[in-house]
This record gives sequence, C-alpha cells and structure tokens, in this order.
Amino acid sequence: MGDFSFKLGIHPINWVGEDVLEHGDHYSYQQVMSEIESLGFKGTEVSRKFPKGIEELKKALASYNLTLTTQWKSVLFSEPSNQKNELQAYRDHVSFLKHFGCKVVSTAEIGGSILNQDPRRGQDETDVIRLDDDGWKYMIEGLNKAGEICRENDMYLVYHHHAGTVVEQPEEIDRLMEMSDPNLVHLLFDTGHGYYGGNDPLTLLKKYYDRIKYVHLKDIRQDILNQALENKYSIRECIQKGMFTVPGDGCLDFKPIFNELVKRGYNGWAMIEGEQDPLICNPYEYAKKSKAFIENIMADLQKEKTTI
Repeated sequence: MGDFSFKLGIHPINWVGEDVLEHGDHYSYQQVMSEIESLGFKGTEVSRKFPKGIEELKKALASYNLTLTTQWKSVLFSEPSNQKNELQAYRDHVSFLKHFGCKVVSTAEIGGSILNQDPRRGQDETDVIRLDDDGWKYMIEGLNKAGEICRENDMYLVYHHHAGTVVEQPEEIDRLMEMSDPNLVHLLFDTGHGYYGGNDPLTLLKKYYDRIKYVHLKDIRQDILNQALENKYSIRECIQKGMFTVPGDGCLDFKPIFNELVKRGYNGWAMIEGEQDPLICNPYEYAKKSKAFIENIMADLQKEKTTI
C-alpha cells in the first residue's frame, strides 16, 4: 500500500449504502470483501451486509485477509432519561468490537439529527434541531462516560462530526472539543463531512490534530453541494444526488491534508469513503482510481522531501 506513515483502508459504504438503503442492496458481503481484498486494502469497517455473529464475521474477514477497524455507533445521550440504556448499548458495542482488536469506536450523537436516526423525528427532515445548553451538558456527560468504557477496554472513542447532526459546524466541533474530557473523547476527522459542515478540512485537521485518532477520506462535488444548500436537501437526498465521492474526484485539495498527516506522523487508519450510487459510480473502479490518486500524492510528497 505504499510507504505511508498511516494505514490506508476503505469503507464498504462505497459498495453498500448505510443511509440510502437502495444503494448497493444487490451486493453480497463476499463480493464486497473480495473486491476490497483485490484492490490491496487490509482494513475495512462493518457493513450492514456483513455477517452479524462474531465468529462468522471473524471467519469471513480472515477469508479475505481483512482487518476490522471500527463500526459506527449512534448515541442519544442528549436525552437524559435514555442515558442508562444508551451506555449499556455502548458497552455491548465496545465488547463486540474488542473481539476484532479494534482500537477506535466511531461515535455520533443523533439527537436532533436529520439522518433518520433520531427516533423522535420523521424521515427526511431538512432542519437539524440544535441542542440547547442542557442538551449539550447531557451529551457531553454521556460521551465522557462512553469514553471511559472505551479506555477501560484499551480503545478510543472517536467522535464523528457528521452532516445533518448537532456536531457538524466549526463552532459545534469547537464546543465538543472544549467541553469534553480530552483523555476520553477523541475525534474522527472526516474531510467530506467537515467541508459540508462549513469547515476548512486542513484548518480542522491542524487545530485538533492532537485529538484525532481516526480519519475518513471523503470528497465533495461542489456543484451538488451548492444545490443541496440552496434547496435544503435532506442528507439522504444529498447522497442520492451524488454529493459525496472518493478522494480525487471532487473539489477538495488533499495534498496539504496528506502532507500534514505525514508531517505530524499520523499512524492510524485513514479510510476512503465515497458513499454514492454504485450503479452510477462503480465502487471498484472509483476505489482503484482514488487509491492511485492518493499514492501519487504520497509519491510527490516523498520526492519533495528528498529534494529539499
């Protein structure tokens, strides 16, 4: 996978949608894993198509020489009456991931979200219900407790700032980082979701590098983002219209991002994540192009380093 300081993996969401369920529903987990392996990737996250049982999933991953890196965990900590049940569910999730040697738990608050996951909201809402001060207090309390569960298991809680949720904009990420315990709550740095939320990805990376333990590499098609903001698309509609794509196929400048990761010695996982319709954008071909794009950037950075 090239001479990288970090480990380059890929998310199966490139094949099988998690928010848009019709995307890639025809895939079997065997085809997804086989294509990931044939592209030369070793790390992947959980897909809804993957086997659910621990032993069955272990066997499947081993068959394709794959390592599991994490699995998304939604939490509803901002609702205090829910916290005990949410923490138990979180503990169970940590226990599941520990069987696979995962070191991070991708975590996101869904209270007020438009991702069809807040159980108190309808499908395809277009406005996030921002948390009030009490909501923030309860969310942070829950995240710190969940982070403690991770720490007890030699893992990190990595908070996934995400489009259509209550932590997506620069001031919301700042507030999360300021209020939470830096020893318990870390950050999943996502280039595409960061940009959608109004962040400059490089600025975000530099500002919170010391809290970042996991990376999602996602690109954005600017013209579709413009349409999405103008027409107030739901997140599912953004994905259906093709707003997200793989690195190298959108508007983001990845070279300074990779330069920063290398310069700072980042050695965790960085996952390619396209999240688009596989019938329009063939996942294998897009992943292949994106991998080559990243390898070319890394080769350029290596050349620049040796000529200085």
